[in-house]
Amino acid sequence: MRRLPVFFVLDCSESMVGEALSKMEDGLQSIMRTLRTDPHALETVHVSVIAFAGIAKKIAPLIEVASFYPPKLPLGSGTSLGAALETLMAEIDTSVIKTTPDLKGDWRPIVYLFTDGRPTDNPIPAIERWKARYASQATLIAVGLGKDADFTTLKKLTDHTIVFEDTKEGNFKKFVAWVTASLLVQSKSTGERQQHAQLPVFDEQVMRIVKEPQPVADEACVTLVGRCQKTRRPYIIRYGRRLRSVGTRDFSVDVASYHLDGCHPLDEDYFAWSDQRAADLKVNTSSLVGSPGCPHCGNFTAFAVCGCGKLLCVNGPGKVVCPWCEESVSFGPAPEEAGGFDVGRGRG
Repeated sequence: MRRLPVFFVLDCSESMVGEALSKMEDGLQSIMRTLRTDPHALETVHVSVIAFAGIAKKIAPLIEVASFYPPKLPLGSGTSLGAALETLMAEIDTSVIKTTPDLKGDWRPIVYLFTDGRPTDNPIPAIERWKARYASQATLIAVGLGKDADFTTLKKLTDHTIVFEDTKEGNFKKFVAWVTASLLVQSKSTGERQQHAQLPVFDEQVMRIVKEPQPVADEACVTLVGRCQKTRRPYIIRYGRRLRSVGTRDFSVDVASYHLDGCHPLDEDYFAWSDQRAADLKVNTSSLVGSPGCPHCGNFTAFAVCGCGKLLCVNGPGKVVCPWCEESVSFGPAPEEAGGFDVGRGRG
């Protein structure tokens, strides 16, 4: 039986922390449940998952639907789209069976690439290699999760570039249903010995094709990584970008600030999945609204800054040992002064 290879290439950068990453995992589960009920999909569809943050890696090999169980998605700093494409091309080379004079190979692979931000590496060489060698052999659907995705770059990669905005309750469920339906259509077409089926119609209120390249949007979030000073375990703080109008009766301007979305515990493999290249990225605390408690030990604030520049949690004034540099540091009440201070931020 000829296989229909399906590759999910998933952005697991730190801007996806929390609900977005959980929804992606739930979406994969939902897709698989439906595919297992379809006889064409059970016979033909084989699924693989590639995750990318600061690095890219295959986390689930190409395997039949009946035996596929969606993996837990990692989280890391950076959005290495170029590395993700290189990993994808390597997987196609090694996992997809090619047609020969003596053997009918696999059906044309389908790739779903999901990302919510802009690349932090240079993806252009990988995009050029994809267009030159692989675009004619595979169908790649790039989905920008929200308006802050880099649609200019995605349009260079594929004409099948879609924007999905999860702005209303039920939108994500409709989006997952569309992805599932597109897979079922492709699977059914293999049973009819052709694989050029039309993709299902979009719900324009949920998603739409990007027809023209769009300018790269401003950053949608700020992420900060700290460690619990009691347990030494890492955590990530996410602030979402908000605009507010400031002005008088005669004029007004929109001022951006970042409001606390949440503070989430991390595993140590976050650092293995992160881009290790030095990046002196800063944000001033005056633009950050809200300070969370520690998700590990419950300390009052997870936003204490050591002299080494790293974040840790504290429960009030006193002396603690920094879990990053192991130096003893004393904290007191914050001085009452205008403005804030710069703190290192993640790539997103």
